Amino acid sequence: MKAKPATIVIAKLAMLIIFFSVSFSCKKDISKDANSQSTISNASTNAEIPPFNLEAILAGENGGYGHVKFRQDIDTARIINLDTWVRDLLPNHAYLLQRAVDPIATGQCLSTAWLTLGEGLQPKAIITDDKGSGSASLWRDITAIPRGTQFNIHFQVIDSVSSAVVLTSDCYQYTVR
Repeated sequence: MKAKPATIVIAKLAMLIIFFSVSFSCKKDISKDANSQSTISNASTNAEIPPFNLEAILAGENGGYGHVKFRQDIDTARIINLDTWVRDLLPNHAYLLQRAVDPIATGQCLSTAWLTLGEGLQPKAIITDDKGSGSASLWRDITAIPRGTQFNIHFQVIDSVSSAVVLTSDCYQYTVR
């Protein structure tokens, strides 16, 4: 007795569906395990007292704003990377990023001892383009400061010509890694 061609096609299709259903229903979700392993690894490398890294937001009265990505890598040199962006400022103009710190972690930023930041000890300007946006990769060496020291820190961006403050940040707390 010969099977009809339609019956053979349906049987093959049914077998194919069963095969894929069994194959994929037993699939283990590896991404969840990889993410949890990554989280465990990150937690072990960041086991010291945080905060080591900051995302400082700066705002101005005239609608300008900025962002400082403050990062301390795990290294013996203790370099702080300060990737800085500004927006909606004067076009084709130079600005400077400054910081002031309070050595006692009280939650308040009272210091007005502003230090101009740049590449190490050399100040570096943030130059805006014709739309008023600019960025700079700045850094600061804090090797002389003992690990575990806590500070309150705040930032401001000033006009490099007039020294007028154009952007300011809230107060942030950080710990030297």
